[in-house]
Amino acid sequence: MADLRLAENLSRLGTETAFEVLARAAALAAEGKDIINLGIGQPDFKTPEHIVEAAVKALRDGHHGYTPANGIPALREAVAADILLRRKVAVDPADILIVPGGKVTMFFAILMFGEPGAEIIYPNPGFPIYESVIRYSGAKGVPMRLREENGFAFDADEVLAQITPATRLLIVNSPANPTGGVTPKAEIDKLVAGLDRHPHVAVMSDEIYGRMTYGGREHVSLLGYESIRDRLILLDGWSKTYAMTGWRLGYGVWPKSIVRQAERLAVNCHSCVSTAAQFAGIAALNGPQDAVDRMVAAFDERRRLIVPALNQLPGFRCVDPGGAFYAFPNIEGTGMTARDLQKRMLEEAGVATVAGTSFGAQGEGFVRFSYAASAEQISEAIRRIGAVL
Repeated sequence: MADLRLAENLSRLGTETAFEVLARAAALAAEGKDIINLGIGQPDFKTPEHIVEAAVKALRDGHHGYTPANGIPALREAVAADILLRRKVAVDPADILIVPGGKVTMFFAILMFGEPGAEIIYPNPGFPIYESVIRYSGAKGVPMRLREENGFAFDADEVLAQITPATRLLIVNSPANPTGGVTPKAEIDKLVAGLDRHPHVAVMSDEIYGRMTYGGREHVSLLGYESIRDRLILLDGWSKTYAMTGWRLGYGVWPKSIVRQAERLAVNCHSCVSTAAQFAGIAALNGPQDAVDRMVAAFDERRRLIVPALNQLPGFRCVDPGGAFYAFPNIEGTGMTARDLQKRMLEEAGVATVAGTSFGAQGEGFVRFSYAASAEQISEAIRRIGAVL
């Protein structure tokens, strides 16, 4: 029998519970149980047809080979043009790295700054891969606590007080997963001004949900702050905005001083992104945006459906999410832990959700609902949960 010895750091690598919930929900569905999945964070819309056709055409036209590791020039130029249009900021296409999905930018950024003795500040509750990769790198993760009473926006003074000489990287996510929180401009202004005192700290701004804001909230891109441009990594991509989760297509905008190191990681990791997916990315950015507008409008309708409905459930209270497509209700009034409630909702009500503790220790007492599902499914899910409670 083999006696394999794995590297110790693998034991520090976590996972993304949403995929475990998805697997359990699929197993129950295979047994014949009717499951409504409000657990997985992906749009329930198909990729717009003109984007699909662009990929098909690329394949038919013979685009089957490698591309430059940082992405085909036309795609990087399209990204730069889109950033100028939507964020009103000019970026050099040479500073853009096309990668297979949003996670790759965060993985590279954390590996570049994380090592034993280093500290990395990250949102908690937050996307679980932040904490997982920080631990894997050997760095110390310092939780940036996001509070319900602040609408899950960060408190700039609190974040700045956590910075030490060992801090290498600060991760910001707005609009946020899992909370739907959107940090207001005044708080971001205060954070950026305070960072002047800490020139040794790099910033990674995860703006993958940047086009999904509601109720008058505005998405404020950190890319718009000139004072931190030389140490800012922007994370964005196509997965959420264009319903392209399975295409695995994302990008990072990197500081000039380290973009070549990020590109070297890409060469060693994945060589380049699928050529056809890159042509699809060009069509997405350069083509009509009406499908995006319709999808975001549908999410907004569902938000206005699910939040009042959750607030009617016994033991629940839910703040209004300003962005993304997640509601993050407080469930302390049920007397159950987040994990117990997640299990009970799936096994007894046939509704898949994700416990708040899957997003960090500060997520206890909360459960994430994805409203990237139809209004009919959302209404039926709430009815079932109410019956069980």
